[in-house]
Amino acid sequence: MSTPNSPTAREAITHRSILAIAVPIMISNLSTPLLGVVDTGVIGQIPDASLIGAVALGALIFNFVFWAFGFLRMGTTGLTAQAFGADNTHEIRASVGRALLIAAVIGVCLILLQWPIRQLAFWLLEASERVEQLAQSYFDIRIWAAPATLANYALLGWFIGLGKARTALLLQLVLNVSNMLLDAWFVLGLDMGVRGVATGTVIAEYLAAAVGLLVAAQHLHVIGGKWEAARLFEPARIARTIAVNRDIMIRSLSLIFVFSWFIAQGAKFGETVLAANAVLMHFVAVSAYFLDGFAFAAEALVGKAVGAAHRAGLTQASRMTTWWAGGVALFATLILVLFGSTFIDILTVEPGVRSIARQFLPWAAMAPLVGVWAFQLDGIFIGATRSADMRNAMLMSAGIFLVAWYLLRPLANQGLWAALYVHYAARTFTLLYYFPGLRRSVPA
Repeated sequence: MSTPNSPTAREAITHRSILAIAVPIMISNLSTPLLGVVDTGVIGQIPDASLIGAVALGALIFNFVFWAFGFLRMGTTGLTAQAFGADNTHEIRASVGRALLIAAVIGVCLILLQWPIRQLAFWLLEASERVEQLAQSYFDIRIWAAPATLANYALLGWFIGLGKARTALLLQLVLNVSNMLLDAWFVLGLDMGVRGVATGTVIAEYLAAAVGLLVAAQHLHVIGGKWEAARLFEPARIARTIAVNRDIMIRSLSLIFVFSWFIAQGAKFGETVLAANAVLMHFVAVSAYFLDGFAFAAEALVGKAVGAAHRAGLTQASRMTTWWAGGVALFATLILVLFGSTFIDILTVEPGVRSIARQFLPWAAMAPLVGVWAFQLDGIFIGATRSADMRNAMLMSAGIFLVAWYLLRPLANQGLWAALYVHYAARTFTLLYYFPGLRRSVPA
C-alpha cells in the first residue's frame, strides 16, 4: 500500500484506472436490476397483471426496508477508501468488521420486528385486495434474508473502497445469477408463483454472503494484522461511523420515499398502470445501475484522494468519471429509444400493460440523461464522506419533488413522471451548491 504523500497515493488518474473500476461494477450492477427484470419476465408469462403488481409492490417494500440501511454499502466504501489512501491497514480491517457487526444486529432486529413492519408497509401502500394478498406472501418469506442482504451491502462497500472491482463483480454475479436461476425454477418449474420469487431471493442472498465472507477472509490474510477490540470499538471511530451512516440513512430514506411515493401514486391509477410503471421502472433501474459504475469509480478514487489529502486528485477523479458517465448515459438513452418497445414485449404478454408502457416509454428513455449528473455527484460526496451535505441536499430534493407532484396532479401519470424528473434536477443542483465546500476541505 501507499502513504498519503507517496507517488502511488498521488499518481495521476487515467482512463484505464477509471475503467478498471467502472467496467466490472457496471457488469455487476447490471445483474441487479436484471434480476428484477427476470422476476417480472417470469411472472409476466402468466397473463395476470396482479402478479406483476404484487412482485413490484413486495420488492418496493424491501427496497425501502433494506436500502434504508444502504449506508452499510456507501459509508463503508468511503471510509475504507480513505483508510486505503492514508495507508492505514488497521482501519481497513476494522472498517469491514464494524460494518458486518452492524449488519448482523440490524438484520436480526428486522426479522424480530417483521410483523409491525409488514402492517405499516401495507397500511401506507394502497393496492387492490388481490395484489396486497400476494405481496404479503412475498414479504413473509423475503424478510428472512435480512441479515445476509445487509452483510452483502457491507462486503460490497468494503471491496469497492479497496478498488477490488472484480471481486465485487464476482459477489454480485453469485447473488444475482443464482437468484435468477432459482426464481425461474421455482416459478416456472415448480409453479410456486410469487412465493417462488421470494424463496429464490432468500437462498441467493445467503449463498452470496457465504462466498463474500470467504473471499474477505482471504483478503484480510493478505493485508495482515489481527482483530483488535480496542480499535474495532474505538470511540472516535465509532462516532464517525455512526455520524456518516446516520446521515446516509436519512438521505437513503428520503430517496426511497420519493420512489415509493411514485409507485404508490401510480397504483391509484389502477393495476394496469401500476404494472406498466413497474415495467418501465426496470428500464430506469437498469440504466441507473449501469451508470453507477462510474459513480462507484468516483467513490473509490475520490475517497483515496481525500485520504491522501490530494485536492488535485479529487478534482481529476470528479471530472474524468463524470465525462465518462455522460457519454454512457447518452448511449443508454439511445438504446431505450430504439429498442424500448421490444423490451416491453419481452417483459409482459398482457396487452393492456404493453399499451400503457409504450405510451410512457419516452419518460423512461430520457431518464439516463437527466439523472446521470445526480448519480455522479452522489459518488463524489460518498467518497469524500460528506454525508451531512448529501442528507441536506436529498431532503430539499424530496420536498421539491412533493411540490412538483402536487402541482402536476392534473396530468395524472404524465405528471407523476414529470415530478420524478424535477427530483433528478433538484438532486443535481443542490449537490452542486455544496461541491465548492467539499473541494476546499481537501488540502491543495
